[in-house]
Amino acid sequence: EIRKVKMRKILAVFMLFAELNLAAGEKMQNLKIVLKTSSGETTAILDDTAAARSFAAQLPLTLNLEDYGRREKVAKLPKRLDTSGSPIGSDGKKGEISYFAPWNNFVIYYGYQPYYEGIVRLGVIDGDVGLVAKDGEIKIEPAK
Repeated sequence: EIRKVKMRKILAVFMLFAELNLAAGEKMQNLKIVLKTSSGETTAILDDTAAARSFAAQLPLTLNLEDYGRREKVAKLPKRLDTSGSPIGSDGKKGEISYFAPWNNFVIYYGYQPYYEGIVRLGVIDGDVGLVAKDGEIKIEPAK
């Protein structure tokens, strides 16, 4: 009977580690996304952060981008992102995608935004940011 209890405990620990490894593997596979507008599409690589993972968990999304400050396109997200472990703020560089936590906004930078508290980088566009930095509808989905 003691042997059965020990075996169950060992099996439970093994299953826990297997689940953790599976979850980590799934996270790594979902880090590339596709952004589509009427002008074209490009891909982006998400950072391996809590914020980027919680953004990826909301995909696919259809958002309505609007210009803000002549350097970024913004859209309200349906749900807040998990920013645990993120710096208090960041700057925004051309081609980066970010989350502006105070307003729950998804952001695409097509110009430079100096450091500002509340900016949480999500990743970087690895194609032409000009194709997706447009006012209007954008579809964002995991890359296949």
